[in-house]
Amino acid sequence: MNFKSDNTAPAAPEVLAALARVNDGAAGNYGDDNVTDRLKTKLSALFEKEVAVFPVATGTAANALSLATLTPPHGAIFCHEGAHIHVDECGAPEFYSQGAKLVPLEGAHGKLTPEAIKAALAHHQRGVVHHAQPSTISLTQATELGTVYKPGEIEALARFARHEQLTLHMDGARFANAIAHLKCSPAEATWKAGVDALSMGFTKNGAMAAEAVIFFNPAHATDIAYRRKRAGHLFSKMRYLSTQIEAMLDGGLWLKLAGHANAMATRLAEGLRSVKNVALEHPVEANELFVRLPSIAAMQTLEAAGAKFYEWEPPAEGRPLIRLVCSFSTTPSEIDAFLAAARKVG
Repeated sequence: MNFKSDNTAPAAPEVLAALARVNDGAAGNYGDDNVTDRLKTKLSALFEKEVAVFPVATGTAANALSLATLTPPHGAIFCHEGAHIHVDECGAPEFYSQGAKLVPLEGAHGKLTPEAIKAALAHHQRGVVHHAQPSTISLTQATELGTVYKPGEIEALARFARHEQLTLHMDGARFANAIAHLKCSPAEATWKAGVDALSMGFTKNGAMAAEAVIFFNPAHATDIAYRRKRAGHLFSKMRYLSTQIEAMLDGGLWLKLAGHANAMATRLAEGLRSVKNVALEHPVEANELFVRLPSIAAMQTLEAAGAKFYEWEPPAEGRPLIRLVCSFSTTPSEIDAFLAAARKVG
């Protein structure tokens, strides 16, 4: 019953098999290899247009390098107050952009709105030397609270961004879970909706350590190759990153694994809705649940039963909020065991 994070899951067997295969013989270094060449072709086919692709090892690197490429040191990046780039990346976006300012904004269920960004723009006026200059919007898909932006919501943000001469970045650490929920094409949820750059996550979804920075307009990617090298993420044996992503793409594995994680989260949510004094704080649209328990004692009882999870925030009126995350390796028996324990404390 390990629901702490999808990062606690193992690597998918298909990824490990691909790593074993790519380990046979010599190959070009620093991305000059057949696997990395194929990866660009496959991602371009997936997104229905030619894209610029830069594999890196971590989500933090993907976000920080893409944002640094889009944003000048004196720029402002508008994000949700709960965004990973603001809360969980130890200042990496600011560091790699050489000082760009993150502007955290409120939004229901983890989502940004044009209205919230418009209000913030009043404090970051263009041409005023005392203000960080509006540059970029960064949204998270799926959000940090387990909800998913619909293509229409992304389009509204993109229209606003274009009107205000801002670029639009998507932190897609759980992009696969979002697409599995939306059942639309990756193109419809990104560049066709107005996204300029995507940090496409694979590690949470079954890779060992691999993410991809994707630019839908190659003109935006003029210097990221140098930034990636300077940041220490130009792997000399790049084939080992690229093959993980290729394995995830082959046969639609990335969506199959994410779909299973989502289905387990839905099964868990449906079971919890019938438990007395237990409430779901946000819609369950991907693979994360945020559950309000009746008491601290109830949380301790679940932990004593063997369940692992994060307490998300301090208890409100004695009722803790916990986060439960399902992964491609979560089993129905784990869900059922957790529900059985939850019914005893509800």
